[in-house]
Amino acid sequence: MSEKKTAIVTGASGGIGAGLVDGFLKQGYNVAATSLHFGPSLSASPSLFLVEGDIGKQETAVKVVEGAMKRFGSIDVLVNNAGIFYVKPFTNFTTEDFNALVSTNLFGFIYITQLSVKQMLRQKSGNVVTITAALADNPIGGVNASISMLVEFVRVTSPAPTSIWGINKRENR
Repeated sequence: MSEKKTAIVTGASGGIGAGLVDGFLKQGYNVAATSLHFGPSLSASPSLFLVEGDIGKQETAVKVVEGAMKRFGSIDVLVNNAGIFYVKPFTNFTTEDFNALVSTNLFGFIYITQLSVKQMLRQKSGNVVTITAALADNPIGGVNASISMLVEFVRVTSPAPTSIWGINKRENR
């Protein structure tokens, strides 16, 4: 078991997720990363545990959390980054679109967060960060977005990336 802190990152194959994996590794963390598919840019190492799988399936969340615990001994940070966003009106959603959206954005969030928070509660520490679309707090006319979810277990934040970078800045109400 490692004395280093451990982060779990979902949606880790590219973009923000891949950047988070790289950032955590550079800061000395162990990382358990999950994505539907990983390209050649990420490869497992003593500090990086990779799980390919659909986060909308409970067994993927179980593999990630159990693997992180077995390999690293703790879960200190969970970053929920996996998500699907369709740029089309809700009235044009297919059943497959809706099922994929709910599976990843809702069930994926619930499965990995429940398991991670249970461990964090046993440890009496931990942080959960959920990356959401800026549209959750700042909707654009004609583009439908879901409302961000809030959880009050361990320290939980739900930043929209554009809010972090100072775009569409709003005060909490």
